[in-house]
Formats: sequence, structure tokens, C-alpha cells
Amino acid sequence: MTKQEKKRKRVLTGQVVSAKMAKTIVVAVARTKLHPKYQKHYKTSRHYKVHDEKGQRKVGDKVSFIECRPLSKDKKWRVLDAQNN
Repeated sequence: MTKQEKKRKRVLTGQVVSAKMAKTIVVAVARTKLHPKYQKHYKTSRHYKVHDEKGQRKVGDKVSFIECRPLSKDKKWRVLDAQNN
């Protein structure tokens, strides 16, 4: 990859499951997978620690977040916008 090519940053959407930390929220991203042998769809989820500078997001909010530089050991994402239920 040359200097002119920029790495495409991933954008994910999920639901806030914890907002107890200062400037950090935990977002669960759910997706469905197909079992290779039984061909059945099943749900999986993964939790991401996301930087929320103003601390406006609450548990249950739907948020979009984008990949960024490492902000701490676990935080490598920051909030784009929120859509309240």
C-alpha cells in the first residue's frame, strides 16, 4: 500500500449495552451466521468499546461508530451518530 492509498475505515451499527465508564460506551453488534453443516441461521454478537466524548449515549440507544486510531488498550472506535428508539 502506498502513501496515497488510504485504508478504508469500517463502520458498524449496534446497541449500547453499558454506559458506566467515563467517555466510553460498550456497544453490542449482532449479526446472523449460517452454520456450515446444518445450514441453519443463528445469532451471534460482539461487544466493542467505543469512545463517546460528551457522554450523551444511554443504554438502549442505537449508534453507528467508525474505526479510528487506538485511543486506549481496548478502544479503537469512536461514535458517529445516534438514533434513539
